[in-house]
Amino acid sequence: QLVESGGGLVQPGGSLRLSCAASGRTFSRDAMGWFRQTPGKEREFVAGIGRSGGPLYYADSVKGRFTISRDNAKKTEYLQMNSLKPEDAAVYYCAAASNTLRLRGNTADYWGQGTQVTVSS
Repeated sequence: QLVESGGGLVQPGGSLRLSCAASGRTFSRDAMGWFRQTPGKEREFVAGIGRSGGPLYYADSVKGRFTISRDNAKKTEYLQMNSLKPEDAAVYYCAAASNTLRLRGNTADYWGQGTQVTVSS
């Protein structure tokens, strides 16, 4: 099970940190990622991280602003989002997969329920 938290309302230029807590799985064996989706659009890959904390992958739209990380001891992954823009507003999903290649191909084996991020003044 994957449970996201940390979403909410933030002004443009602000920051949020999303968390995803995993249970019932051997967290350290999974590549982890974040995806997002807005109404009427397909879910898109945002960031991915390998089992031991690397390698890291980011969508071009978030490079330099978002940072993905994980703490295998806490079975938790994070997404630090800085310099948020209105176009970053979406439901953000945590995901687990056997490898980062699957994540970058917009595929995952397990999904969280999503957390809403709203960027508005």
